[in-house]
Amino acid sequence: MSVFLYTVLIFIFYTKAENPLCQMMGNPKFPLLSKDGDVNIGAIFSVHSTEILTSFTYTQKPQLLSCSSVSLRDFRMVQTMIYAIEEINRSLGLLPNITVGYQIYDACGSRLSAMSATMALMNGPEFTWRDRCTGQSPIHAIIGETESSATVILSRTTGPFKIPVISPSATCECLSNRKEYPSFFRTIASDYHQSRALAYIVKHFGWSWVGAVNTDNDYGNNGMTTFLNTAQEEGICVEYSVKFYRTEPEKLQKVVETIKKGTAKVIVAFLTSSEMYNLLEQLSIQNITGLQMIGVEGWITAKSLITPNSFHVLGGSLGFAVRKTAIEGFADYVIKSFWETAFPCTMTIGNSSQYSLSCGIYQDLLLLKNYNEDVPEQRYSTNVYKAVYAVAHSLHSLLKCKEDGCKKGLAIQPQQVVGALKKINFTLKLGDIVSFDSTGATVAQYEVVNWQKDANESIKFKPIGYYDASLPPHQRFVLHTENIIWAGGQLDRPRSVCSESCPPGSRKAAQKGRPVCCYDCIPCAEGEISNQTDSNNCKQCPGEYWSNAEKNKCVLKDVEFLSFTEIMGIVLVIFSLFGAVLTALMAILFYRKKDTPIIKANNSELSFLLLFSLILCFLCSLTFIGRPTEWSCMLRHTAFGITFVLCISCVLGKTIVVLMAFKAALPGNNIMKWFGPVQQRLSVFALTLIQVLICVLWLTMSPPFPHKNLKYYQEKIVLECNLGSNIGFWAVLGYIGLLAVLCFILAFLARKLPDNFNEAKFITFSMLIFCAVWITFIPAYVSPPGKFTVAVEIFAILASSFGLLFCIFVPKCYIILCKPEKNTKQHLMGKVLM
Repeated sequence: MSVFLYTVLIFIFYTKAENPLCQMMGNPKFPLLSKDGDVNIGAIFSVHSTEILTSFTYTQKPQLLSCSSVSLRDFRMVQTMIYAIEEINRSLGLLPNITVGYQIYDACGSRLSAMSATMALMNGPEFTWRDRCTGQSPIHAIIGETESSATVILSRTTGPFKIPVISPSATCECLSNRKEYPSFFRTIASDYHQSRALAYIVKHFGWSWVGAVNTDNDYGNNGMTTFLNTAQEEGICVEYSVKFYRTEPEKLQKVVETIKKGTAKVIVAFLTSSEMYNLLEQLSIQNITGLQMIGVEGWITAKSLITPNSFHVLGGSLGFAVRKTAIEGFADYVIKSFWETAFPCTMTIGNSSQYSLSCGIYQDLLLLKNYNEDVPEQRYSTNVYKAVYAVAHSLHSLLKCKEDGCKKGLAIQPQQVVGALKKINFTLKLGDIVSFDSTGATVAQYEVVNWQKDANESIKFKPIGYYDASLPPHQRFVLHTENIIWAGGQLDRPRSVCSESCPPGSRKAAQKGRPVCCYDCIPCAEGEISNQTDSNNCKQCPGEYWSNAEKNKCVLKDVEFLSFTEIMGIVLVIFSLFGAVLTALMAILFYRKKDTPIIKANNSELSFLLLFSLILCFLCSLTFIGRPTEWSCMLRHTAFGITFVLCISCVLGKTIVVLMAFKAALPGNNIMKWFGPVQQRLSVFALTLIQVLICVLWLTMSPPFPHKNLKYYQEKIVLECNLGSNIGFWAVLGYIGLLAVLCFILAFLARKLPDNFNEAKFITFSMLIFCAVWITFIPAYVSPPGKFTVAVEIFAILASSFGLLFCIFVPKCYIILCKPEKNTKQHLMGKVLM
């Protein structure tokens, strides 16, 4: 058995080795239109959009499939290709003695027919038994297809054989992969540019909340992916991204429901014209209007979408269209020359039966014989025109053409055409430059069009701007917004945001679980501002600045200090001057009554010195009012310290004098000679000099200085006098306190002396008030700084000064003015005797 199988295998092997035959299985597929030439260009277009499937009974061999529903766009591409080829054949400068032929197949919008056409182009339509394979394709390049998914299939099939494919309208970015599609070219830009431009136009109009719909194929999926990535980069949120294919009615219904439930007023529709037609139909049925559609070149200028009700849904649509360029003479060609020269079916055929037999398959095309109204809107025709000329220029260089002709008989391999296409760079008579970049595409150039109605209520695709990737970045995208009609024919631009813009003075706070475009507006905190709309963060104001009421601007902080012009400052000034004037009046009264017993009995010299020091104490409080300066800061503390020491020294001297006077009144005691007027002056001078030395050391080592305190209050600046040296300040204050306590103790010890010497009681009361005031002042002073703290310090100065003035001098003034009968030596002496 094994020997038999081995023999059979050897026989088959030798038989195949002797006869390497090419054999076609099934009926050959013939081109829709064809013409022989020295060089041939193939083409695949979906001239018909619907393929009619026959019933398969499996009792006979399947017949060729038939097609219906003419696609006017693809039919015009066919006519453009033939027109360009005939123009080249008439040219004396391009392929002068070479005839260009063509084989154009109809893909019928079907992947099955497209694959059949591809195989026919690669192998040729006619095979007979025992024909041997030549290993060479009968065509030098293929123009087609028009849809990206079909072009992917075509390019993958022809890729291993290095046959160049040039598409006029396949824009999928996936075809830019030179490793997978090394021989693919296109006379249209990749969707990479269009997808990004879609995001730019949405960003330009301030729409941050959009819906997205795409065709569920290579074209739509790749284009939408690029758009979504760019939208994310530009801060655009996509509420939903849904897709469907023309053969999926259930998915289409889900898409329509999603759009109906969505809140986005702008929809980016990355669809082909077929899917857009289906979507338009459903939106019209459910009366879903008022949506701003943003479209792509696949449907934005498709005349098949213009129906009686389409403007209610698509009116005002914006989108990118292939740039429109008129081909000179083409309009006349499509209604005359094409039907006479290129079309294989004419009425010259003998009888009607023969005509019906030969032309039956072209019957629906003949209806377009006298129709050319769509020619001005055919934007892809220029791309077919460019593709034909690109192949012609490549062959021109490969055939070493000169003015006298080209070399015939050269075997041009398809891979040679691929290499030549990569190098071409020429200018058409249209003015367009034709060349291919590293991905095999041409430069991205789009018109931005707007669905509008003219005076006759006809829908027009009005250009309102352009996108040109060949220009510098800041010049690529131009829009004329004043010419736009918006969704539903409105003149006002629609708004499509998840959340309204946050005004200056607030910031965006993302809503949990929702896209970044959905947010709440949170007012900026105190001291922070946002001066732009939709700020993500509030900015902290610099140190000396604070936010205004609107939180949109940093303004200089209010400077706080005790001013002469405010009510509290005015009141304190009045009390200070009142105290000084009252003290001066008492001094005048005492001076006028200096010879009276009560003045003499109370040491007039120390009394006058005390009154003078009290005037200084009242006046020194004025140095604490007003804007702190370098001089005022040094003056206020030193003047306060020195004048109060002078004052307390005088009171201490008077207290000692009272004690000495009582001791001197005792028999045999002559102590007053040790504390006479000279000693009194020296003691006051010495005690005051100590304070002067302390102040000089303080001012020399670390004097007080004006300081802007930003620490305690955020909203204002406290302008204060910094102590410089805290030790110096507390030394001055402590020395005053020491003298006051000493004076209080001595006066307290002398409080029970006879009534004649009740001066000690008055000094005790005055020192009690003095110490109470300043002990109370200390906690207030270490509290947060401000004008109220300064006011408390002034109040302490005035209160202690008034306490001394009232307790020591008012009783004497009362006797002098109201009880003059008591102002006698006898009365005073009588008091002593008692």
